[in-house]
Amino acid sequence: MIRLILVFILLALSLSFFLQNQDPVVTLRYFFGFKTAETQVYIPILSAFVIGLLVSSILLFPAWVRGRIDLRRKTKQLQEAEAELEQLREARRGAEPDRPPASGADDERPA
Repeated sequence: MIRLILVFILLALSLSFFLQNQDPVVTLRYFFGFKTAETQVYIPILSAFVIGLLVSSILLFPAWVRGRIDLRRKTKQLQEAEAELEQLREARRGAEPDRPPASGADDERPA
């Protein structure tokens, strides 16, 4: 829940930054003399943010899938163990002879 709140705060701050900086125009200069046409300042920042989200999603996806597969395997093992435990309990109940209730000494009254 805290992570979700932090994401919403980050998105709200980013949105306010983008809305406040729509007028300034920048030219990006790359290596070897490459330049971009003049663009608004929030577009390169927003692009970097989106690219970062995509790269992190791609890098985290295999671990997430591996975790889901492991969770599914562990859940299946737990269900099998619980079923086996229940079978053993039923077998034990069937093997025990019915015992009469123990007579307590407290029930008898002296005459």
